[in-house]
Amino acid sequence: MNYGPQAHELAEAKSEHPWLKQVPGHCLQQTLMDLDKACRAHGTFRVRWRSGRRWPPSFRFPEGNKMVVEKLNRRHSRIKLPKLGWVKFRASRSLEGDIIRSVTVTRAGRHWFISVLVDDGRQVPETHQGSVTAVGVDRGVAVAVATSTGALFGRAFTTVGERRRVVALQRTLSRTAGRSANRDKARAALAAVRARERWRRMDFCAQTAHQLAAANAMVVIEDLKTKQMTKSAKGTLDQPGRSVAAKSGLNRAILAKGWHRFALALASAARYTGTTVVKVPAAYTSQRCSACGHVDPKSRESQAVFRCTHCAHTEHADVNAAKNVLAAGLAVTACEDDRRPAGRAGSPKQEPAGNRKELLLQPAAVPAA
Repeated sequence: MNYGPQAHELAEAKSEHPWLKQVPGHCLQQTLMDLDKACRAHGTFRVRWRSGRRWPPSFRFPEGNKMVVEKLNRRHSRIKLPKLGWVKFRASRSLEGDIIRSVTVTRAGRHWFISVLVDDGRQVPETHQGSVTAVGVDRGVAVAVATSTGALFGRAFTTVGERRRVVALQRTLSRTAGRSANRDKARAALAAVRARERWRRMDFCAQTAHQLAAANAMVVIEDLKTKQMTKSAKGTLDQPGRSVAAKSGLNRAILAKGWHRFALALASAARYTGTTVVKVPAAYTSQRCSACGHVDPKSRESQAVFRCTHCAHTEHADVNAAKNVLAAGLAVTACEDDRRPAGRAGSPKQEPAGNRKELLLQPAAVPAA
């Protein structure tokens, strides 16, 4: 069944179930459109329903021309939503002069959030306006973000007291009875602590991505599959995994640094500055010496120390990897017609000579200012 018959059944269901009439009709229709789009893209039998206990409630108003935003004071505004009337909210930015496309209402914990999709009329610049420099970026566990220039970006997303409270709440949660009021209270308190950590991580990723995109015409990052990298290693009953505890600790460290969130924030910031974001394979970038090009896994002594076994070059491990990432990115862009901002497709002239390892062994070159 596609959208047509389901929309027809929706009209019949409203006569049988009066509570469906209280919901805005175009919100229900948009849900059916999203379901039809997901089935066409991934296949009918691959679509899975979201769990009501794990996913927060969310609904979208697709018709932006039916909504009006009024500014009340410096911090607060109100928006008129169909069947909900005027809803007051705290505005993070001004919406004056912007064309509203859609509005999404989401609940996170005990708070409700409104996300307004607007058309600000800004276009992606063809070239970067402020700089012609290029920088390589490495995402690590010891430091969240390291650049080829030696800059290290990182911050603590939780305090010592919050970590102690998380442990206490997890212990309380494990001792409560299922589907009890005390369990709901423990889950809500734990979600509040996790939410503060998540917002700090998102703020750090957005600020760091904006600084790198505003200062550089090209940013090279590793093409990391974070979802596959953070999968469990426990295996099956027939083939159990090895070093499961160490792998779970590494998974938590990767997720705590927000690798995927930083990549999304960098792509978003590049659309406004005209920065070219290049993704390169991550093979050998952390094992290769940026000074002599020697590749040896033993050179990576720890997450923060790199000491080459061939030339004794010593450097921060993430900075050394960032220099190798930059060299690989310059080798890839040398085969393109011209540099492109994020979101624009490019046409390579020809494939670079040599395999991936040979490309990484080439010395790094920095474009002239």
